[in-house]
Amino acid sequence: MENMCAQLDIYLSGLGQLSTPYAVENGGWSSAFLLMGLGMMCAYSSHILGICLRKNPKLTSFVDIGKHAFGSKGRNVAATIIYMEIFMALVSYTISLHDNLTTVFLGTNLNLHLPNFSSSQLLTVVAVLIAMPSLWIRDLSSISFLSSVGILMSLLIFLCVAATALLGYVQSNHTIPVLHLHNIPSVSGLYVFGYGGHIVFPELYTAMKDPSKFTKVSIVSFAVVTAIYTTLGFMGAKMFGKDVKSQITLSMAPEHIVTKIALWATVVAPMTKYALEFTPFAIQLEHALPSSMSARTKTIIRGCIGSFSLLVILTLALSVPYFEHVLSLTGSLVSVAVCLILPCAFYVKICWGQISKPLLLLNLFLIIFGFVLAVMGTISSSQLLLKNLQSHNLRHKE
Repeated sequence: MENMCAQLDIYLSGLGQLSTPYAVENGGWSSAFLLMGLGMMCAYSSHILGICLRKNPKLTSFVDIGKHAFGSKGRNVAATIIYMEIFMALVSYTISLHDNLTTVFLGTNLNLHLPNFSSSQLLTVVAVLIAMPSLWIRDLSSISFLSSVGILMSLLIFLCVAATALLGYVQSNHTIPVLHLHNIPSVSGLYVFGYGGHIVFPELYTAMKDPSKFTKVSIVSFAVVTAIYTTLGFMGAKMFGKDVKSQITLSMAPEHIVTKIALWATVVAPMTKYALEFTPFAIQLEHALPSSMSARTKTIIRGCIGSFSLLVILTLALSVPYFEHVLSLTGSLVSVAVCLILPCAFYVKICWGQISKPLLLLNLFLIIFGFVLAVMGTISSSQLLLKNLQSHNLRHKE
């Protein structure tokens, strides 16, 4: 039960649910089959990660599995993709934080006379600085409650969106298009990002009292998450139609109390993620430092590097404030590798000669399918991101 809650926390405290209404509207209602299909594929890939871990009990992390499968090259590829996903995901969280803070404090003017900063940007800087000290805490068990806060905030957002419809604040009478084929590459990135939590599954597996239940727990977790994503996607698309924003909370009328609750929940959720998302990098960093170094020195180095990284993330988030395109790029460029391509590749390599031909073909198909999604989604989201950046620069020049 504890493991299932941990898996639900990974997804429900993420950004996937915020963007599903936008993805369903822009991809068409039939794109929900892609969302559900990806859910089933990712449930399968978590299952085969469990098989890889059972093959060698010494494996305790995603990077360990990569090394066991492909040696040092596998380890380096896995580590690089993991750190890319963490970094890009935190940029997306910070953009979300900025967008929702802007709506929470709509009309607020701080009057600090800083020509290069708007009030919303300054508020985002303050929020990130408030969260920064959590990166200096070495014993992360003392802030483990943050993961529970994250999932509670996400469930609160879901309930607030549902209440908006039930209370009649919005008429859920918009027609969702059947399919926008040209949007599927970028939409697939949004969908797959919502399932990209596989990097911590090995840790969850090894922490289980009965690892044999890992597959059952994964299937239930993915079923629950997919149901919530799909329900919220259709609910938001029906409520707002073409006017739905990339984050469902930004589409809700700000004067209603349920909207204010949802907005504050969306502000709090990203602030709980910085220390938790930084954990894998922090652990590897401490292992790389000399064993003769004192714990205090390690904490200072870890804190300084974490703080610097967070400032870089903040700068990028304020410079590229296009949530849906950054999130789609993250999903296409790295999340699809984490939850589809690499698990299947690791499984085929580790279990080569022990798997049936149909199973081998299934995994090869998933690897190829993942590559197609990655290439098409990365090209599409990159083009859209560059187009928006160019338009922004032209407006500033005028």
